[in-house]
Amino acid sequence: MEYRIVKDTMGEVKVPINAYWGAQTERSRTNFNVGQEASMPLEVIHAFAYLKKAAALANHKLGVLDGNKKDLIIKVCDEIIAGKLDNEFPLVIWQTGSGTHTNMNLNEVIANRAHVLQGNKLGEGQLFIHPNDDVINSQSSNDTFPTAMHIAAYKRIVEHTLPAIIALKETLNTKSKDFKDIVKTGRTHFMDATPLTLGQEFSGYTKQLTNRIEALKNALEKVRELALGGTAVGTGLNAPKGYDVLVAKKIAEITNLPFITAPNKFEAIAAHDAMVELSGVMKSCAVSLMKIGNDIRMLSSGPRCGIGEIIIPTNEPGSSIMPGKVNPTQAEALTMVCAQIMGNDVAVSIGGSNGQFELNAFKPLIIANVLQSARLLGDVCTSFNTNCVIGIQPNIPVIKEHLENSLMLVTALNTHIGYENAAKIVKKAYAENITLRQAAAALNLVTNEEFDKWVKPEDMCGTMD
Repeated sequence: MEYRIVKDTMGEVKVPINAYWGAQTERSRTNFNVGQEASMPLEVIHAFAYLKKAAALANHKLGVLDGNKKDLIIKVCDEIIAGKLDNEFPLVIWQTGSGTHTNMNLNEVIANRAHVLQGNKLGEGQLFIHPNDDVINSQSSNDTFPTAMHIAAYKRIVEHTLPAIIALKETLNTKSKDFKDIVKTGRTHFMDATPLTLGQEFSGYTKQLTNRIEALKNALEKVRELALGGTAVGTGLNAPKGYDVLVAKKIAEITNLPFITAPNKFEAIAAHDAMVELSGVMKSCAVSLMKIGNDIRMLSSGPRCGIGEIIIPTNEPGSSIMPGKVNPTQAEALTMVCAQIMGNDVAVSIGGSNGQFELNAFKPLIIANVLQSARLLGDVCTSFNTNCVIGIQPNIPVIKEHLENSLMLVTALNTHIGYENAAKIVKKAYAENITLRQAAAALNLVTNEEFDKWVKPEDMCGTMD
């Protein structure tokens, strides 16, 4: 590979000849050969470009950045946001805990790309835009990286994760209404229980996701607060007066999202409680989805030797040895993702708890896990919805058979003959493998006419409300 020689405050460094990054990026690339598959998420890179663009606009308006430099910085930032320079950001998550290396990666790429846009050759001549003096004007890694974290997480949640969960919730709600008159046996402790409708069962899933959607929206209220303007430790040293409010306003305008400046920059830089809360809510989404996925997997089990009360789409062969076998693969993928999100939340919690004094130095770890959870949550909700839930159908003959065989229908007799007499009917029916009706008549506790009058599964379900 051909190299060019670049210099920083520590001396000379060899950088790939066509790379826009500079010495500090190359030092990080060399010194942190850790998990090369774990690159800094592009959402963070693009979020940095939004904030660098906003910073250039704010700095120019406040009189601390030349207009020509402002225009060039904006032009390169737009290229980064458009994904045209994605290959110029090679650094991994496992770097400095403040994210300084990624910040400098952005600064160097912007400065060098601007140099080329001016008609110069990369690596030759004096840079018109200095990465430390111009691109990072009024900023520190300590306030830019958490700002990029919040921009990236907010965008991912509102543009990808929330719409996917909402779509799944709406499908479950539609199924709940479609199934409102289908009476089936309930189950508690994996044992037969009193009846309910299939619609009522699905309404529980709908409410779970409704609650999680509300919790996600609430968590975003803190994520929209940005640390930018606090500079190194939260005091705003080297940033012009009014910069923090103005730059947050510019970011909001550029992204069309409701970002505001954090009211306390010390908290915004030293702690990442907003990220911890967001991760925790995504974990709670995973908990809800784990329950929903497992229920659907078990309700569809069979097709002949399981519960089999619902029929799910048959998407692909399920076995390399058993012909005709079809498995609940979408539910399996969903529950595996849920497990991953729960694990990610542990890492975020540990990272969030390890801020010391004026800086949390687990920033890359935190945002990498938050973004992975957000991506996975959105992806799997879409997949589960599209490839499974939309196609769910009730298996009426099986539902009817299970309902008629349920011993817990006897609960309807409690108020007429008492709990102990009802228990005698159940025990006799179970021991002799006869119906509840037959057992009740044999014990002379209930006549056939009374049984028909009192034991009506549809009247035992209550209402959807």
